[in-house]
Amino acid sequence: MSSAAEQEAVAEQHAADVGRGALASAVLNGTERAPAPAPRVWPGSSTPLGARYRVGPDGVAGTNFALWAGGAEAVELCLFDADGTELRVPLGELTHEIWHGFLPGVRPGQRYGYRVHGRWDPWTGARWNPAKLLLDPYARAVDGEFTLPPEVYGHVRDWPDQQVADTVRDDRDSAPFVPKGVVVHDDDDWSDDRRPKTPWSDSVIYELHVRGFTMRHPGIPEELRGTYAGLAHPAAIEHLTRLGVTAVELLPVHQFAHEDHLLRRGLTNHWGYNSIGYFAPHAGYAATGTDGQQVGEFKRMVRALHAAGIEVILDVVYNHTAEAGELGPTLSLKGIDNRAYYRLQSDARRYADYTGCGNTLHVVRPQVLRLITDSLRYWVTEMGVDGFRFDLAAALARSMHDVDMLSPFLAVISQDPVLRRVKLIAEPWDVGSGGYQVGAFPPLWTEWNDRYRDAVRDYWRGALPDVRDLGYRLSGSSDLYAWGGRRPYASVNFVTAHDGFTLRDLVSYHHKHNEANGEGNRDGTSDNRSWNCGAEGETADEGVNALRRRQLRNLLTTLLLSTGVPMLVAGDEMGRTQGGNNNAYCQDNETGWVDWSLLEEPAWRELFELTSRLIALRHRHPVLRRRAFFSGQPHAVHGLRDLAWFGADGAEMTEADWFAPTATLGMYLSGRDIPGRDERGEPVVDDSFLAVLHAGHRPVEFTLPGRPWAERYEVVVDTELEEQREEPGRIHRAGSTLVVPPRTVLLLRVR
Repeated sequence: MSSAAEQEAVAEQHAADVGRGALASAVLNGTERAPAPAPRVWPGSSTPLGARYRVGPDGVAGTNFALWAGGAEAVELCLFDADGTELRVPLGELTHEIWHGFLPGVRPGQRYGYRVHGRWDPWTGARWNPAKLLLDPYARAVDGEFTLPPEVYGHVRDWPDQQVADTVRDDRDSAPFVPKGVVVHDDDDWSDDRRPKTPWSDSVIYELHVRGFTMRHPGIPEELRGTYAGLAHPAAIEHLTRLGVTAVELLPVHQFAHEDHLLRRGLTNHWGYNSIGYFAPHAGYAATGTDGQQVGEFKRMVRALHAAGIEVILDVVYNHTAEAGELGPTLSLKGIDNRAYYRLQSDARRYADYTGCGNTLHVVRPQVLRLITDSLRYWVTEMGVDGFRFDLAAALARSMHDVDMLSPFLAVISQDPVLRRVKLIAEPWDVGSGGYQVGAFPPLWTEWNDRYRDAVRDYWRGALPDVRDLGYRLSGSSDLYAWGGRRPYASVNFVTAHDGFTLRDLVSYHHKHNEANGEGNRDGTSDNRSWNCGAEGETADEGVNALRRRQLRNLLTTLLLSTGVPMLVAGDEMGRTQGGNNNAYCQDNETGWVDWSLLEEPAWRELFELTSRLIALRHRHPVLRRRAFFSGQPHAVHGLRDLAWFGADGAEMTEADWFAPTATLGMYLSGRDIPGRDERGEPVVDDSFLAVLHAGHRPVEFTLPGRPWAERYEVVVDTELEEQREEPGRIHRAGSTLVVPPRTVLLLRVR
């Protein structure tokens, strides 16, 4: 507790600060500092928001600045020279709560920010502080780093009594310590670009980090590693095309800031889930410069990927910002209109936190919804991207408190003529009450299916009590998605993601090993559903290592044979490890980067070849990428059921079989009974396949189903083998018995 004198001082400070907004006019009139030569300001336009270079009245070129600041008393536009000299320009025009003005002669490359004046009254959520330079939420490019010294906090960060620190205003100027927006001229019409427009059912997603994927690639010039240009390099694209993926899902590339607790430990936010600029490509990933060059570099990367037939999906973080809670920095929205942009508690000093990151954007409010949808449309129409994965999407679907699938955000997306045509992926949960919403998002949306992840992990580590859940996950999760016209591709199937163990670590570690993160190994989940195959971490035991490699083949084969949209994580196809760190968000080093030297080792090169072969198999066979759910019934006279399940005895499974403990499952996919037609209106006909999955630790005898299912079977994939044989494989008669080795997947083509 503070002393009585300290409490009295805080009260006096509060009383003074509530009325301090009256000083705004004096500041604008130059009575508190020497006036600088003011440029001519024309009224300009309130739309579009942001800084847009254009030709104004009388053919005069300049830049129009427009900022929504609903509760503000005054707004200053701040222009910066190369040496940091600041020129403050009052924006006197106000239209529908948008402050705007046109400055003749201001050209692309100009660095700028805003100072917004208003009341300082944290008790009511008002946190205006003109001493803090603010980033334009609509800035197309950002120059500089957020380093978070005390000056960038709106309150006195180091106030002795931390319980009231957020109420004491800090009047130090933050301009020397924060990045600036950059005016960018964007006249690209994308007329030379050809979007792949891959159907959802044909998609294979590859989640990667721009920096982590390219930093150690020997074929990328050193000066381009870690950048958009590095990802656009032929050496990077060649790996993607050899693998056969149809889309890259990029971890956040919006401009982001590092958290103070990481900077204090000498670490950074490597993943980037801490956005502060929703229109700006993160400047740290630019090889060509940060005075607007990052915009063109990003576009060239998108074009290069499109030319290779690869779509670009962005992982976007619209649920919270880098300004954190009441003790966080004042960088942009908090200083523009804190009460309008963020969800506050009944005690308006505090933030409603459905994200675990300190704040939650108030998406119900029109100006916040506009910010998000304007950003999304910008990345589609002007930056060329093909879709989005929404981090903690349930937070965006909340109305006033509860998750609501009729929320304004989802309603606006569903009717938007641009956004409803691109790929939309929800991470269908947040950390708030009622936030877990897997299977609940409406048509147009696909979802990360963590129930697929959990079932497949549990099956291969021997932790499933029966195979009921596995059957649903292998066949498209109809129990979750067969409603409202949704399709099997509503399920984005994954075994690993950026968050958690890599695939190799999943079979090498039972416990997380996050000590390098500096949080006492408390961070990251302890529910990994992993199995280390008998030894914790790296080992010289070849028996353990051989089992681990087989488990990797099993997991990848299961994923790529399942109905739905498979998602791989960069490096999993060649045995990437993070040394057991399951939360490497702050590891911008060898832990967080892809190790390309693994491809020089025969065992990991074989894993890559198997993954590539499975993806090619998926592309060739429509029975493996269905556009409609299985019915379990024939779709033609004298046809077979489109899906049938078999036990090890070769008999179709009964209801009781689904509830009985078993480690063996046979899944028959009929290529003669695929619903729908191709683009020419012809029936879709394919080979039929039998997949045999056996997770037991002992061999099992499996009887191959006889007529009418097949006469012969040809082995296509056998995960017992380190090196897969080329087709044609071994032929087996229907009705014969195979000895399936422990922990093996067999894929057999019906002949």
